[in-house]
Order: sequence, then structure tokens, then C-alpha cells
Amino acid sequence: MSNHQQFETSLIDALVPDTGVRPDHWERLYPKRDLRAGAVVTRYAPSPTGEMHIGGIYVSMIAKSLSAASGGRFFVRIEDTDEARSSDATEAQFDEVLSYFDVASDEPPDFVPWGPYRQSSRVAIYHTYVRHLLELGRAYPCFCSRAELETVRSQQLDAKATTGYYGVWATCASLDPSTVARKVDDGIPHTIRFRSPGSRDGRVGYEDAARGHIQQQDNINDAVLLKSSGSRLPTYHLAHAIDDHLMRVNLVVRGDEWISSVPLHLQLFDAMSFEPPSYAHIAPLMKLVGKSRRKLSKRKDPEASVSYYLQSGYPAEAVLHYLRGLANSNLADKPRDEIRDMPIALEKLSRSGALVDSAKLNDISKDVIAEMDVVEVLGELAEWARQYDPELAKVVAAEKETVLAAVGIGRGPGSRQRKDLVRWSDFRGVYGLFFSGLHDYVTDPRDERFGGMQPKVVFELANDLASRYRPPIDAAEAWFQQIRELAQSHRFALTNSEFRENPDGFIGRLKDVAGVVRVLLTGSERSPELDDVARVLGTDEVLARLRMLEDPT
Repeated sequence: MSNHQQFETSLIDALVPDTGVRPDHWERLYPKRDLRAGAVVTRYAPSPTGEMHIGGIYVSMIAKSLSAASGGRFFVRIEDTDEARSSDATEAQFDEVLSYFDVASDEPPDFVPWGPYRQSSRVAIYHTYVRHLLELGRAYPCFCSRAELETVRSQQLDAKATTGYYGVWATCASLDPSTVARKVDDGIPHTIRFRSPGSRDGRVGYEDAARGHIQQQDNINDAVLLKSSGSRLPTYHLAHAIDDHLMRVNLVVRGDEWISSVPLHLQLFDAMSFEPPSYAHIAPLMKLVGKSRRKLSKRKDPEASVSYYLQSGYPAEAVLHYLRGLANSNLADKPRDEIRDMPIALEKLSRSGALVDSAKLNDISKDVIAEMDVVEVLGELAEWARQYDPELAKVVAAEKETVLAAVGIGRGPGSRQRKDLVRWSDFRGVYGLFFSGLHDYVTDPRDERFGGMQPKVVFELANDLASRYRPPIDAAEAWFQQIRELAQSHRFALTNSEFRENPDGFIGRLKDVAGVVRVLLTGSERSPELDDVARVLGTDEVLARLRMLEDPT
């Protein structure tokens, strides 16, 4: 059988299910998009085979930015042809995650005429084109078992030959039709392989939209197009080429691990008479470990998984601003409002991979939360807690006014903006002191947070303040006046100079008294201004906390 001999229809029917249509049927069904000149159509094509990597959000953000800026379209296509690894649970996350990070598809799953957007629902399309390739002699059946393929690979390694299925190693490429028919009749499982036109010394060059001109060795491997599973699902190589053509994608933004496959993909486009799209291959996100760089790994790095950002409660706006800065470093320090709608520039992407920096993300996230309206904080906090901290969700739902008052400390005109929250999971540690259901009361006057002050003195300060307590109304000076009065009545110096002049005449200084009160009310040595804390807590709760101490005697 010559390399380009065509199979008869009856034999093709035995190899691949008859779809009843020709390729021109799909060409008519999937028209060209009616978009303005220069419009970019991009896609994000995740495979539901594991937890989503933050790199997927990074790449899809770049793709969507390019399509939006050009007046084009961005869509999501689920590549679920790997039956052994696909997971319904993983796929269920896609809509939530992509919507959260503002990279949802411009086209819903039932959008016509370019859907469906799930490859397992497009099998008839793939079969039509595989049959066409068999007719043209550009594909052939392969009956090699896994063991036989392993033997070939071992022989190639021993011979120091390039591994793959090609040339003299491609034993099924020269089977005559009668042998093929006999093997099919005998029920021997088979795949369908592409008959590569590449030569060992051939070169292929193309313009990468992100990297410029790339030249590589041509593909010589007869890649598998249809798997041997009962459903006869396609491989990525075939499915993506057909789908990108019919769905009218003109720019494929994907990870640079696919660069080595471009020669094969260009051969497939040519074999099916498709105009190939442009490719933009994006370097992976990197991490600095010591002095070495490596890819951000879900196995080694928690921050590699999208779930880390969701469970931690980073606002989507913070993560997106951070990722935009990783894509184009010139955007990193610009105001968020200024760059939100600025397109990512492919030529400014790092070819070696941008370095992730959690400290930078934390700084951005602090700013994002600090600039939110308190009602917006309440809404986002409640939504996060509903999913990831049910106990906190109940507290927030029951005490919304307290949340608003606590978060409102240090906000508004004339205030120095507080930046206590990095992410929603920090809320307990920062603001839990305002809620009886979250706060750990201080009961032991010997607690080390009192800085070594005599337990009897701590106890007396707490009870004396409770007996003379005047609730702060709106003037901080009134609050601190009673702290000064408390300090003075218990022999604490009101100024540092006063203490330095007569250290033996005082128990301590004013700041020591304020520190005791702070620990009693907040459980911490650091907190917002005490008059604000007391105002949010309310008189009853302040008195309860002051009277919580056990008598050390």
C-alpha cells in the first residue's frame, strides 16, 4: 500500500462510525463570525482532570483581555476527551472559578451556532474528519498493542534513534487493505494515526504572536488521532485543530509546553485544508527557591492551585491586578482603575516566565480591601464565609451592624486608612475581638500579654476602670482622659520624662496602663484605637471584659 493510497468506504465504515455527513456539512453549520476587521477570537480550553492551576486563570485572563480590546470574542471549551482522568467535580468548579476571576466565557454553553462547548459532545464532528483523512490516505489504522509499542520504543533507545511511530518503525503504516480488513474482522483493537508528511531533515517556521519567529524540526511522528476506546474519542491534537477551525478561533493563547507540537498541528491544519490560527505561547509562572527558578507546582506550592486563593479569600480584583502585573511588568504599579481595561501586550510578556511574589499580592490585596466600601466588605466577607467558614458566616449574618462598625474603624474622611485585612480568612484574627462568639476572653491576670506586670496590679486596674467607666461618645480625648486618671490614681507616671526623673516613685508608665486595658478588651497587644474598640463593643461588653479577670489572691 503506498503512502497516499485511499481506503475504500466499506473499510472506513468498519474503522470509524459513519456520521452520514461530509466535512462541508460542518463548514456550513459553523459560519465565519461576523466581527469587525482585526477582531481576535480566543478561547480557554481546560481539561477537567485535576484542580485548576492559577496559570489557567493567568492564560485565560490574557486571552480574554486580547479579545475584549479588539472587539472579538472569548469562550471556554471543555476538553473532556481523557475519560480516565476527567472528573465531574473538577468540571463543576469551572463556572464558579472563571466567573469569580472575571474570565467567564462570552458565550454560554448552549450558544449557537458555534457550540456545543464540550468536546465529548462533538464526537460526530471528529469522526467525519477522520473518515475524510482516511479517504485521502492521510490517516491509517494502527493495531499495535501497548506492549508492542513499548518494544519499539526500547529498540529505538538501543539504536539511539528518535523515539516515536514513524518510518520503518511505523509497521502499520504499510498494511494492505486486506490485512486491515482481516484484523478488523478479528476484533483487534485499533487506533487511527495521522500519516505525517514530515521528513527527518525538514524544518518548519512560523510567527508566534508572543515570541516572534520560531523555527523547529518538522514533525515526523504519526500521531494518534482517534483512541482505541469504545467511544472512539479524539486526542487533543485532532480535536483542538478541528474545533479551533470550526469555532473560528484566530489566536490560540496557551502554555509554552505546546510549542513542540506546533509542527504536527500545522500539518493537521494543512491536511484538512484549514487556515491555521496564530499561536501565542505563554511561559509558565515561576517561583524563586533559594537562587533557583522553577515552575510553580501544584504538588509543591499551595499558591499554585486556584483553590488556595478562593479558600484564603483573596478578592478577585486583587488577584487579577496582580496577574496583570505579572503579565506586563509596566502595569504592576499603576492604579487599578487605570489598567483594568488596558489590553495585555503579548510582546511584553516574559519569555522565561514571571516570578510569583506572594508579598506583592498581599500588598495589593490589602489596598483593595482597604478601599472597599464597608457594605461591600460585608457582602464579600459573608459570601466567602458562607462557603469556607460556616461558623463565621453565622456570626456575620447575626451581627451585621457590628461588622460594619468594626470594619469602619479607620475609614472615611480624615482617617488614616487601616490595612489590617489581607484576605477574608484574616477576618477572625483581626476583627474577631468584636464578637463574643469568636473572642477568647482574658481571665488570668498572670497572662504574659500583660508584660510581666504584677497580677494584683492588673486585677486592681481592671476593676477600678470598670467602677469608674465612662462610655466614649465621639471624642477620643474623653476616652484617654479616663485612662490618664486611672493611671494617675494607681501611681503610674503620665509622661516618660516624669518616670525617668523618679523611677522609684512609680509602678510604671501611662503606656503600661493602656497596654493592660488593650489586652483586657481585645486579647492582643496591638489593635485599633481603644476608644474605637470600646465604642463598637458597647458599654455592657466592655464592662464584662474588664470584670472577667480572676482574683489573683
